[in-house]
Amino acid sequence: MRLHSLGLATSLLGVVTAAVALEPANASVEQVVLTRDIAWKPLNPARGDKGPQAGTLWGDQTAEGPSGFLVKFVDGFASPPHIHNISYRGLVIGGLLHNDDPDAAPMWMPVGSYWTQPAGEAHITAARGVSVAYVEIQDGPYLVRPTDQAFDNGERPVNLDATNLVWLGSADTPRVGASPEGERGAEVSFLWGEPKPGRLSGALVKLPPGFRGVLRSEGDVLRAVVVQGEVRRHTPDASDAQTLEPGSYFASAGETPNHLSSGADTESLIYVRTRGRFTIAPAAMRD
Repeated sequence: MRLHSLGLATSLLGVVTAAVALEPANASVEQVVLTRDIAWKPLNPARGDKGPQAGTLWGDQTAEGPSGFLVKFVDGFASPPHIHNISYRGLVIGGLLHNDDPDAAPMWMPVGSYWTQPAGEAHITAARGVSVAYVEIQDGPYLVRPTDQAFDNGERPVNLDATNLVWLGSADTPRVGASPEGERGAEVSFLWGEPKPGRLSGALVKLPPGFRGVLRSEGDVLRAVVVQGEVRRHTPDASDAQTLEPGSYFASAGETPNHLSSGADTESLIYVRTRGRFTIAPAAMRD
């Protein structure tokens, strides 16, 4: 039976603790991948074009080491029961996804939902509408295997619907800088790991409509994926900006500031993976 979260953010900080091993310090950083530039290929070569398609954002899910990639499903896709050789984390970026035990009733997770899938546990994955997920693994390669090879690795899965996320603002956590009085500020929802120096963790950052500010890591690398909305990443002098649609990725090294803004009419969600803590704070930008 899969654990369906009751919405306690702190209960998730210890989930998949085996997957918080140190990320190589020389991992590729200072990179931007736009959704339109993603190269898609079969997620499972055995199924080819009939199965989900994968688009690598960082690392290489077919090789050893950590990686992050998008998975695109056609409307009505339903996998047979299967297992994976490794554990993974997933975030819904588009459509509706169901990932659970083979006999479980459908739980269609909307955009912004989060789940974990332990290695060795039998499950199915299904899509309603054309759907996209961001999938992250700590040590590849990512392989699909039959259920007769199932095993219990001691981890337990989590399905966290977007409506059950717990959001923390500047009054709740030092990770969020206070906005001017009367203005809505950014918020953070911690998903996994330990947001401490030298430790890997992942969180969602919510930017309200019209937000302008700086996302900065206190560690050696920050990786981010746009989950929802329209985010613009500005140059330090605000003379130029790139528009990042859902599925786009950017990374920065050290304490490099990422100058971001959200669309005027819609809030934005960004998944942030860091080693060490990070901050998101409002900041003025020149138009």
